[in-house]
Amino acid sequence: MTPTALADTVGQLIRNRRATRAFLPDPVPDETIEAVFGLAGSAPSNSNAQPWQVEVVSGPARDRLADALVAAHRAGRRTPDFAYDESIYSPVHQRRRAAFGAAVYHALGIGRGDEDLRTAYDLKSLRFYDAPHVALLYAPESGNPRLTADVGMYAQTLLLAMAAHGVASCPQGVLSFYSGTIRETLGIPGGKLLLGISFGYADPDAPINTVDVGREPLSETTRFHR
Repeated sequence: MTPTALADTVGQLIRNRRATRAFLPDPVPDETIEAVFGLAGSAPSNSNAQPWQVEVVSGPARDRLADALVAAHRAGRRTPDFAYDESIYSPVHQRRRAAFGAAVYHALGIGRGDEDLRTAYDLKSLRFYDAPHVALLYAPESGNPRLTADVGMYAQTLLLAMAAHGVASCPQGVLSFYSGTIRETLGIPGGKLLLGISFGYADPDAPINTVDVGREPLSETTRFHR
């Protein structure tokens, strides 16, 4: 493949990857899952430390976990490994988040004041948007920022590997709010849960899967020093 053809292929893969929030029940074949996660293991890391630990959950274990997450949410049991507060977002970040939320709820037909529908949709997210699989990505127990950043690089590599194999995905930070429940349900001994990635095959008829929130222009996020 020529450099131009490779750039076109990779560019298309990156730009067309998006979060899927409605999945078909069909499981991804085991050989595809192993190929995807094997490819993701090529992600870069500081000094090749490869500090990620990944738990892939499917079948009855996936169903038990979804039930446990919903129960924890209803009981108000949040146990994040990484502290979270809305104040981490600057005004420009909040503007982008608000635009994203408006696009999602518009596609779902949920109005601003429809609290019951919003609550129901929140619960759907804890059931992995009906995806048949979820991957849980753990950083080392120390929570060191450099090592945690490596897990972020792994996550992006995993998302692109899934896209390359025709597997839809949705990275879900919300799952990390219930790390204690996940650890107890699955018997995970250590590490700090950074995020989960629900994956499977996209429902082609779901309006939510047509949402395209776009990205900021390059000039808004990147400066070039020459």
